[in-house]
Amino acid sequence: MKWSFRHYGKKDTIPVQHIKQIPGVKGVVGTLLGKLPGEVWEIDEIMELKNSFTDEGMELYGIESVAIHDAIKAATPERDYYIENYKQTLRNLAACGIHLACYSFKPVFGWTKTDLNFENEDGSLSLLYDDEVLQQMNPRDMYKLIKGQSNGFQLSGWEEDRLQKIDALMELYKDVSEEDLFNNLKYFLEAVIPVCEEVDVKLGIHPDDPPWENFGLPKITRNLNDVRRILTAVPSDYNGITLCTGAFGADPNNDMVEFIHEIGNRINFVHFRNVEFLGYRKFKEVAHYSPAGSLDMHAIMKALIDVGFNGVIRPDHGRMIWGEKAIPGYGLYDRALGIAYMQGLHESITKMNETVAKSAELITNR
Repeated sequence: MKWSFRHYGKKDTIPVQHIKQIPGVKGVVGTLLGKLPGEVWEIDEIMELKNSFTDEGMELYGIESVAIHDAIKAATPERDYYIENYKQTLRNLAACGIHLACYSFKPVFGWTKTDLNFENEDGSLSLLYDDEVLQQMNPRDMYKLIKGQSNGFQLSGWEEDRLQKIDALMELYKDVSEEDLFNNLKYFLEAVIPVCEEVDVKLGIHPDDPPWENFGLPKITRNLNDVRRILTAVPSDYNGITLCTGAFGADPNNDMVEFIHEIGNRINFVHFRNVEFLGYRKFKEVAHYSPAGSLDMHAIMKALIDVGFNGVIRPDHGRMIWGEKAIPGYGLYDRALGIAYMQGLHESITKMNETVAKSAELITNR
């Protein structure tokens, strides 16, 4: 596996050199925060981003995210123009030696939480979602909440210029059904996957976070049935999944091990994250360690090893610990603990598999 870390570039509080000091981490996944959905990522911009990491001795393993313009998701007359822009961005990424791009196909909000700074008993801070709280809100309330709790940081999926027009965005999607949204995704994939195959850039669609409906908006990346449908729609290894265990796994009905064993060859990127179930559609993000939450992270790592996953994997949202001030969910300390835990799981499972294989070979040769 390629152990990686997400980094937000110049606006990130974490020096790249600090990430480099984490054992086994040779690369990062980055983004161009200043780019709005639909804009072409120019080669000089991509190379500047890449060089900011390679100059520090780190690779740029991939991009998250290359955002999809709402014209594509809502199928307005301008969608073909923005699809052509997306194709050019993919070609430019490949020209810069980048062959992985995460994206999502979610109307209006990239993700939703109801508290970005929930204080745990030990004093650490977590991201929390409570559907009862959300049901008392309107979309503009959600925008104000996230903006007010972002600690002054620019958050991926919450582009200021775009969400200032939130009423118009909600109006844009008011007649878009779940079936419409899926068909619009299929149209997009049928257009861009041939380019991905041509230039060797694998896509990984990120699930809904959380994986259920809110604000009456359609959702099409919630569960295994949704994933099956997306992968079948355009049957190419370049049309893949970003397996976010904390997004899919926030629904107790989603079995991450089952996911991995069924679609393992189409997992192009992994976000490794634990959550704790606190009630119906209520959860918080916790330490990666299995006993800290409700997901069996050992079983998830074993499943990834069993299916032969060897792609890019990173620790996802961590708690804010030890007084750190950083982008909510993206501090250094808890994610560094998380990736060390991930590597420990990987080493122990791999060595156990080797021991079992040797024992089986000895028995066979008797």
